[in-house]
Amino acid sequence: MATTTPPKPSSFDRTLASARSTMMFSEVARLAVDSFRASKTRFLLTMLGMVIGSASIILVATLGSTGKQYALDQLTSIGPNKIELQYGGGNISGPDNTSTPDYMTLDDMRAVLDQVPGIVASSPMLEYHDNVSLGGGITKQTTLLGVSPQYRVVRNLVVVSGRFFDDQDELAHEKVAVIVKPFAEELYGNDKAAVGKTISIKGIPFVVIGVFKEAFDTYGQSEISDHTMLVPYPVVRYFTGTNTLKELFFTMRSASMVVPASERILEIVRSRHYAGSVYTAATLTDILSSMAKIADMLTIVLTLGAGITMIVSGVGIMNSMLANVQSRLKEIGIRKALGATSREIRLQFLTESVFLSLSGGVIGTIIGLALPLTLGLLTPFSIPVNPWSPVFALGSSVLVGVLFGTLPANRAARLDPVQTLKYE
Repeated sequence: MATTTPPKPSSFDRTLASARSTMMFSEVARLAVDSFRASKTRFLLTMLGMVIGSASIILVATLGSTGKQYALDQLTSIGPNKIELQYGGGNISGPDNTSTPDYMTLDDMRAVLDQVPGIVASSPMLEYHDNVSLGGGITKQTTLLGVSPQYRVVRNLVVVSGRFFDDQDELAHEKVAVIVKPFAEELYGNDKAAVGKTISIKGIPFVVIGVFKEAFDTYGQSEISDHTMLVPYPVVRYFTGTNTLKELFFTMRSASMVVPASERILEIVRSRHYAGSVYTAATLTDILSSMAKIADMLTIVLTLGAGITMIVSGVGIMNSMLANVQSRLKEIGIRKALGATSREIRLQFLTESVFLSLSGGVIGTIIGLALPLTLGLLTPFSIPVNPWSPVFALGSSVLVGVLFGTLPANRAARLDPVQTLKYE
């Protein structure tokens, strides 16, 4: 005669059998799993809010990090190691009560190069405005900047056609020019067509040997405009008739040298001029630092905004757990009648709430990490993932489970076993 194998007792039955002793956490966990299995659809829908909330936190943090990195890269492309020395005001009073601006000179730049270590490139800048003749009676208002060949390095310029003038062009005072790309397109249709053309300034012909653009759009906040021509410094000095300078440019070997070098450069230049003259050293260090702080603050605000989804899903978890308590009144009454303490009942329902919340958080975290990582693998774009975003998402999931599961757990723990056993 075949023997019938008795059915395997459920975790609830095993827990009831040992209800008079203190419950193990493993027993509480098994009860939570059994509860999930009994109401899969309800718990999955409740979990969906946590999935969306956790994924949103990671994606918002990733977008914030990506935006921050993009903005810093764009600013850095101007030249993170650049120091721009500017004349800010101050006059020299003469014996006949006349005053002249106390501009900088090439000797100031040479003194800086001799006394400040770590400078890898430098350039003076003379500015001259005039109408240039294109032939056939056509003229255009333009800005001539007299610079050295190293200006291309200092300003991180990109030569799109032709070439930039070199040291030999500067020494020979060659009448050559490099024009900005928008100006070349306006005059000749495209940048390649501009190379080799002649532009006349004050009757002197200049050969366009190259076309350039800025590596980063400064939106009109730099000395380069849409009608700029770069020519060797000695040639522009012929037009201005002066050797005085409003601006000097320097590039340091590393970004860590920029701040101390800018202070030293100011000290040297000020020592060579009158005490009332004003000079400033502009760097990107402060701008980059401020930009990073602003980006971090925006990321935090947006992440907290995404956290509102977690709160909404927490309310859903609380409602689901309250309904769960109501549907299991008889179970609670039986367990209490067999000796389960209020603490054990509270722990059971609080564990269920945390498991429900954390399960959604884990799934949402996986989705939130998978999207940017997949895009990073399938596209050439580098998408940085904030390493703290998964920690914040999972920590928020546990916190939501505890906060919004406390009320249902306390309500279950306070139930009277006599009344619950009578409940139909």
